[in-house]
Amino acid sequence: MPLAPNDVRPFAALDDIDRAILTELAADGRLPNNALAERVGVAPSTCLARTRALRECGAIRGFHADVDPAAVGLPLQALVSVRLAAHERAAVDAFRARSVRLPGVVSVFHVAGAEDYVLHVRAASGDALRDFVLDHLAVDPAVQHTQTSLIFEQARGMG
Repeated sequence: MPLAPNDVRPFAALDDIDRAILTELAADGRLPNNALAERVGVAPSTCLARTRALRECGAIRGFHADVDPAAVGLPLQALVSVRLAAHERAAVDAFRARSVRLPGVVSVFHVAGAEDYVLHVRAASGDALRDFVLDHLAVDPAVQHTQTSLIFEQARGMG
């Protein structure tokens, strides 16, 4: 049974080897199992079993390629802050479910503070970003206010 977004996962049960596997994979998700096993000091079969278990419990959420957005025609990135008109659970959950399916949305963050959500969006141009906000957010009756911040540069951290 899949876990709901706010369910507590059994991360407290992870040991030092599990955490070492996660650290190595976070640094290089393409690391072959034999090399991963060597780095964390376990047999390849043990490493493979632990990696599968980490995927199954949700500690590893997936593997992806970090592709430059400009290479796929989406050079403009923005963070769009959204304040909802109502804060009942049903309205909040419905907005989240809709927003993750919107075109160009990379990530959706439910945040504390004056805004309720921050959407990381990629777009082909300033006009396309404006159209995204007008066509998908400004017309949404659940949305009270939006504020768009352009991303000039993105640098990935180690964590």
